[in-house]
Amino acid sequence: MKSTKEKILDNSRHLFNEQSYSSVTIRMIAKSLKMSSGNLNYHFKKREEILEALYFEMTKEFDYRLLNFPKMEVSINQIKIEIKLTMKRMIDYQFFWTDLFNIINLNDNIKTHFHKIYDARFESYIFLFTQLKKNKLMKVSILDWECQNLAEQMIVYSNTWLYSTVLYGGRINESIIEKKANTLLSILYPYLTVKGKKEFYKIIDSNKR
Repeated sequence: MKSTKEKILDNSRHLFNEQSYSSVTIRMIAKSLKMSSGNLNYHFKKREEILEALYFEMTKEFDYRLLNFPKMEVSINQIKIEIKLTMKRMIDYQFFWTDLFNIINLNDNIKTHFHKIYDARFESYIFLFTQLKKNKLMKVSILDWECQNLAEQMIVYSNTWLYSTVLYGGRINESIIEKKANTLLSILYPYLTVKGKKEFYKIIDSNKR
């Protein structure tokens, strides 16, 4: 059975996803749980505390996967799997990614951690490219600055795909996740070897069947 605190976080997340963080008040959260604002305030003194708790709840999985990234099997298919897992996790906390700039500037702890994650993600991509080269899936002739630009492009797309989908009225479903994951993966395509491109097409073609 979930604790009261967990119920507050779950309901808050659903309300934030439906109406946006800025539109939801403590009173609205309390009403959705059929509790008094005073009872809710016992667990969270203000709405920003709920926001921070949800952020770190979301990133707990991201942090774990970044920590274990060096142990990951490196293949085009595994990269696609990791991309889709990340996208699905982002959808669970959609409110954060569709109002990213404003939310990270509301809370110093969130902002500091988000920037720290950026650095870790960047280094993970550089490590990934090195492993892809070793596995003859990525061209060894790619220069360091090209790898750095590529890592930044992939991070930027990862951060904004959900916002752009919602902005243009797209429906969030399995089909759109597949499409956006393929788009992110395709950023790698020009840098892949013949072997890497064959694996890429094998994955893309299998999804069309």
